Amino acid sequence: MTMTAAGGRRRPPTIHDVAREAGVSRGTVSRVLNGGHYVSPAAQQAVNAAIRKTGYVVNRHARSLITGRSDSVGFLLTESQERFFEDPNINVLLRGCTQALAAHDVPLLLMLAGNEDERRRITRYITAGHVGGVLLVSSHSGDPVAQELYEAGVPLVACGKPIGLGSKVSYVAADDWEGAREMVRHLITLGRRRIGTVTGPLDTPGGIERLAGYKKVLADAGLTVDERLIVSGDYSRASGESAAERLLDRAPDVDAVFVASDLMAQGVLTALHRSGRRVPEDVAVGGFDDSPAALSARPELTTIRQPWDRISSEMVRVLLAQIGGDDPAAVILPTELVKRAST
Repeated sequence: MTMTAAGGRRRPPTIHDVAREAGVSRGTVSRVLNGGHYVSPAAQQAVNAAIRKTGYVVNRHARSLITGRSDSVGFLLTESQERFFEDPNINVLLRGCTQALAAHDVPLLLMLAGNEDERRRITRYITAGHVGGVLLVSSHSGDPVAQELYEAGVPLVACGKPIGLGSKVSYVAADDWEGAREMVRHLITLGRRRIGTVTGPLDTPGGIERLAGYKKVLADAGLTVDERLIVSGDYSRASGESAAERLLDRAPDVDAVFVASDLMAQGVLTALHRSGRRVPEDVAVGGFDDSPAALSARPELTTIRQPWDRISSEMVRVLLAQIGGDDPAAVILPTELVKRAST
């Protein structure tokens, strides 16, 4: 079968052509190409017949991963380019995943999809079989990427639990809920009682879990969960600064702030210093991540350490196992309180 592009040029058949010829979804074709898991014998037969008829050539990169030879894996960040360059956690995770894959002679392909057009384009590229699997970073509620890749049968591991997909998709995460609880308990032991929080985005698993941990400890300690003490940010330094300004306006008597990322905590420190408040004498500040931003802050941040080396190595391990035919898996790793000068 000859495929013709616009202008009369011949083009090689694609996975879309195979799906149309076989009368099945693109996802079913991807699952057949990725080993035939969860595909009925009739559908597999139809896809194989369509491959022969169209002359479709399986992408050698995806096939090489399935057969155990080296190939590429996608590192997909569904955030803006600004977030990639600003957030030190992403670069630490990227480096760790690159090193873990290098041990298997598998290169990593960085993909940035910060808007709807980019996400659509990247999703088409992935589901066409150009990478053997995907490491997904920063999945927001309502973001269709994880769902579409899952439906297409693409091996996938998310950093953090993808909202709305339950146990369908593999993920590796730090224990956000317990980490937040440990930080807020620490602030309470210092005698702080008006403890505010700057949350991460509340359409992300980290934002939701860290806020839940904060509220649980306050309730357990018999302290009122005052909604005026809760403001949200987007993990950027600028959002931390503006959030702290709103918090100080709502609750000028705040004596501690739990901030859901170190980068936002830097912005909180800027706002506190500008207001004339001393840290930690007037307001204690705790962050989350133990990223390079915690050490460059002034004063240096007390924070919750995420085990980034383990997160990256576990993401790679789980993805390669899934490419090899294993079922989805969930890994939750413990965090650690690191005390410094900001509390």
